[in-house]
Amino acid sequence: MKKLLLLFIIVFCINIFASPMTENTSDVMLQGFHWNSHFSPCWWKVIEDKAGDISNAGFDMVWFPPSSSSAAVEGYLPNRLYILDSGYGNSRELTDAIRALHNKGVRVIGDIVINHRVGTKDWADFTDPVWGADSVCSNDEWFGAKGSYDTGAGYHAARDIDHTRSYVRDSIVNWMNMLKGVGYDGWRYDFVKGFNGRFVDYYNSKTDPYFSVGEYWVDLDVYDPDGNRQQICDWLDSTGGNSYAFDFTTKGLLQHAINNSEYFRLKDYRNRPAGLIGWWPERSATFIDNHDTGPSTGGNGGQNHWPFPGDKILVGYAYILTHPGIPCVYWPHYFDWGNDNRQAIKKLISIRKSFGITSGSKVNVLLADNSKYVANITGNNGQLIVKIGPGNYTPGASDWKLLTSGNDYALWGKK
Repeated sequence: MKKLLLLFIIVFCINIFASPMTENTSDVMLQGFHWNSHFSPCWWKVIEDKAGDISNAGFDMVWFPPSSSSAAVEGYLPNRLYILDSGYGNSRELTDAIRALHNKGVRVIGDIVINHRVGTKDWADFTDPVWGADSVCSNDEWFGAKGSYDTGAGYHAARDIDHTRSYVRDSIVNWMNMLKGVGYDGWRYDFVKGFNGRFVDYYNSKTDPYFSVGEYWVDLDVYDPDGNRQQICDWLDSTGGNSYAFDFTTKGLLQHAINNSEYFRLKDYRNRPAGLIGWWPERSATFIDNHDTGPSTGGNGGQNHWPFPGDKILVGYAYILTHPGIPCVYWPHYFDWGNDNRQAIKKLISIRKSFGITSGSKVNVLLADNSKYVANITGNNGQLIVKIGPGNYTPGASDWKLLTSGNDYALWGKK
């Protein structure tokens, strides 16, 4: 009885921390891992030990890698959902890391992989929880699949899960609420183009996350980016507007502009940012790299699928940390790429917080040509002007104060 009471007290203290996010938030997120984090003897211990540094940097949320048992050590081929011993450490070490961050006022976002699943020993012998052959979409590669037709894109490395089955949804909700009991405050949904967005809406309604964001990654045509951001907006609509989405449009346009001296591509025809943040900033999560896109650098990196130019990451952060949306900083960029980068990113976060830049802040693009992009951003506590690119620019009025600068970027502010 005493153990049950203690568990209830712990869960209660954790859950009162997770009130829903406001519409216009100043939150900044840290991706708390990279593709090779599992090589650490215990990655959860690494995060626990960095909790103070994470809080002091100004991060409000940390996105954790998948914490359930998986056939792939990175966590993206889940098998036994309820088993929280993973390539990143065991369940006790996981809760220690979450508690350390909560003690510093930082929320924890869980990576939810529910588009697909693998069997415990075979194709689809699902345990923890037990599901039948009707849990696998009928058009999956597995010959024994007996579920309904897939509601999204197929995923060939694992079984595509049929979310139209009520018992499947119920067991996913039970598992996600167990994760909330462990201490998770919100969700990052993996590969959401694989199932209809209405299910994200359903799972959010049953788990009440502080924050929810989906990975909707589709091809980008930099010469006509509206198609890309429209697809992401369509997905957001399918969730009832009850989730954020990662802004792949902004990432692609930003790194193309830097690599090709085409900064004019960062402005659309209505003089707004050309990424998702130009259409739906209040539901955008911006980033410049993650565990999939980032370079494999010194073992601490990503899969090198779509890397941001490594010598220009501070230009990228000068952009996303001054613009609307919820910016997400990649772990290696902050912790592994040297103290100069770390201090520059920390300074940019501090400026964002000081000037009250939020997910819904207004942007006025002042200039966008071959050599530079300049924008004015209005925060709750003042205004910023950011310039990225090699071209020269100085605000005309004398009341603008230079706040920070570096190679190909500068920020001015006034309150």
